[in-house]
Amino acid sequence: MTILAAGLVVAVLLYGLVLLWLYLVQRRLLFRPEADLPPPDQFGLHEIAVLRFAAADGNPLFAWYAAPARPDGYVVLYLHGNAGHIGYRAHRAHRLMAFGWGVCLLEYRGFGGNPGQPTETGLLADASAGLAALHGLGIRNNRILLWGESLGTNLAISLATGNDIAAVLLESPYTSIAAAAQLHYPYAPAGRMIKDRFDSLALIPQVRAPILIMQGALDTLVPPAMGRTLAEAATAPVELWVAPEAGHNDLAQAGATEAAASFVHRHLPP
Repeated sequence: MTILAAGLVVAVLLYGLVLLWLYLVQRRLLFRPEADLPPPDQFGLHEIAVLRFAAADGNPLFAWYAAPARPDGYVVLYLHGNAGHIGYRAHRAHRLMAFGWGVCLLEYRGFGGNPGQPTETGLLADASAGLAALHGLGIRNNRILLWGESLGTNLAISLATGNDIAAVLLESPYTSIAAAAQLHYPYAPAGRMIKDRFDSLALIPQVRAPILIMQGALDTLVPPAMGRTLAEAATAPVELWVAPEAGHNDLAQAGATEAAASFVHRHLPP
């Protein structure tokens, strides 16, 4: 075997090992949960109640819940992103509650001390359980706003396809995790290797509720073009709100919550 041929064999073997490593650790790369979650009052959420329930497969879950300012007010079911826990979204809850809305911060399996391992199937079950918990409190679908943050945008879209929801608010949404993975790992067939595909582009045409897509123009994690693609695929009334100086994680500071309140005020009855 020539030196060149031997080098090619080594290169192919190394590339294969890289692909194998990516395949084996993909869920650790996608899901970044933290288990150590302090109680809500340590985040200044003194009016929060802790709801405890279970997903359809029996996995125990919980959510932080604050009722709306009036009995028939809107309630935001907040579906957070891939990292941390709901405590990191406490400032979002404060902003949303300032509009008079109720808030339900759902915590997924494997996050915030919940048992279980996060997967696409598991998180979809968790989101469905969160919606059912609100129904158990007497909150109707037409008073529920689904707010999806990053990874959670697919969960919001999925819930809205089978329920007559008031509105869907999508913060930094992607077309699919498979497409996003391919962008971040262009040297690998990442789009075909991914287990948890979270295909929002395939689902969004089925949503009938008004949709707001909130995007940071400087987002390097989820390209703004993905939000535009979702908007073009939607069949429901849709608006695209872009913060020119914001990236992926700072849309709230750039005015996203106020944009969402304006959207709800213009599209929904009080």
